Amino acid sequence: MMHALASPARFAKISRVVMPVSFVLAALLTALGLYFALYASPPDYQQGITVRIMYVHVPAAWMALGIYSAVALSSAAFLIWRHQLAALAAREIAPIGAMFTAICLVTGMLWGKPMWGAYWVWDARLTSMLVLFMMYIGFIALTQLGREEEHIHQAASWLAIAGIINLPIIKFSVEWWNTLHQPASVLRSGGPSIDGSMLTPLLIMAAAAMFFTLAITLWKIDTARIEQKLKRLHARAFAEHTRSTQPLNITSE
Repeated sequence: MMHALASPARFAKISRVVMPVSFVLAALLTALGLYFALYASPPDYQQGITVRIMYVHVPAAWMALGIYSAVALSSAAFLIWRHQLAALAAREIAPIGAMFTAICLVTGMLWGKPMWGAYWVWDARLTSMLVLFMMYIGFIALTQLGREEEHIHQAASWLAIAGIINLPIIKFSVEWWNTLHQPASVLRSGGPSIDGSMLTPLLIMAAAAMFFTLAITLWKIDTARIEQKLKRLHARAFAEHTRSTQPLNITSE
């Protein structure tokens, strides 16, 4: 399947169908999720109305982890098969993951202030999420050093793969260490411990974030592909123009 999607023509054909559908689903699910999150779901018996931050914070955290996994997998595909589309996908999706990580950190700070009495503590979960954000920034900065140079993409790909070790640390940090952060309430072995009236809008917002990410990713990849094609055409036209305008070197004996 990865070899099939590596074909630019086939990828463009799929993208033209999936991208608009994803945008529409993202908009509808966001509107529905916000309605449930802000009006239909009840306040928490301990946290009160501040629990509504969860409907943005938790999906952002899930997307931050999921997108980094996609960046690492795309980087591995580039290193193994030299798929240029894989390198392009990793480069274009990384800023989206960094955005979700930043949203997770900011909403977590806003949530932590009334719950813990401080915006930030060097908690295992918070610290590992901050490390994830720095990994995103490092990958993005490295890819921007040479957008068309393969050795730059190789170095960035190895960096992304190395950062995979941080994902299980984030996931299990609340179990491995004493932490202020609450344990998992949804993705846990015994099933969700959160009430259905809160779980429903949470899952709706998570689905909205997934379709938004898919739509934006396809749009960014298509845009980047068009930019690359235009650069190649301009370079070819400039080379042909240069050859046609060179003076003839005529020597007489």
